[in-house]
Amino acid sequence: MGLGLYIIGDEILSGKRQDKHFPQILALLKAREMRLDWVCYLGDDPALLTEAFAASFRRGDVALSCGGIGATPDDHTRQSAAAALGLPLELHPEARALIQQVVVDAGLGEVDSAANRQRLQMGMFPQGSDIIPNPYNRIPGFSIRQHYFVPGFPVMAWPMLEWALDGPLAHLHGLGHQAERAVIVRHAMESDLTPLMEDIERRFPGVKVFSLPSVDHPVWGRHIELGVKGGRAEVDQAFDYLRTHLPLDSWEDAPK
Repeated sequence: MGLGLYIIGDEILSGKRQDKHFPQILALLKAREMRLDWVCYLGDDPALLTEAFAASFRRGDVALSCGGIGATPDDHTRQSAAAALGLPLELHPEARALIQQVVVDAGLGEVDSAANRQRLQMGMFPQGSDIIPNPYNRIPGFSIRQHYFVPGFPVMAWPMLEWALDGPLAHLHGLGHQAERAVIVRHAMESDLTPLMEDIERRFPGVKVFSLPSVDHPVWGRHIELGVKGGRAEVDQAFDYLRTHLPLDSWEDAPK
């Protein structure tokens, strides 16, 4: 099972809107020691959305999705999620009640007017969905099969996803925690370090080795940040091995 993020909207891909979701949701996950495994940016294309959702449903992933759940012709997320599961859309009774109450409270005319019937389309979710409460304007999102669909507006999306992370997904808190230790290797080439990296991953199953090269750092100049991440005990052992197999005076501990 992976944990993924969909960010949906033609306006993101065209540059009309700058994505704010990724850094914020990454921070929300890190605060709960949850690790993000993948991110997928998609436009408002029904075929591509359906294909992507079908793949993550099939894998059994947990997925957070921002955007495209409105009721205008350029919104396809609700319909594509239903198509990916082979399910019909149906008006969720709780969503219906919430939307109608918003209509009444806002004085938007008769509940059964054509405009207000159109607003009910925002409560049409794949059959069997649960609602995600929206503290901003009460128009809910929905969840199904560990996928959590919210609007693209950050003021709505972020508190709605926090509700999901601290409610139905609270059992995943802490499961993505990884220890990480690294050194700064000065004037190094990745090709020279690759054999050591491969050796460490063979010797310490479950540990990942990473290298982050830089050519113009103001302090270290050309260097590579070389490190290991994984469970604490395994990381400590792998890190000790890494340091003992680097040339003396070629490295220093990376700042935490």
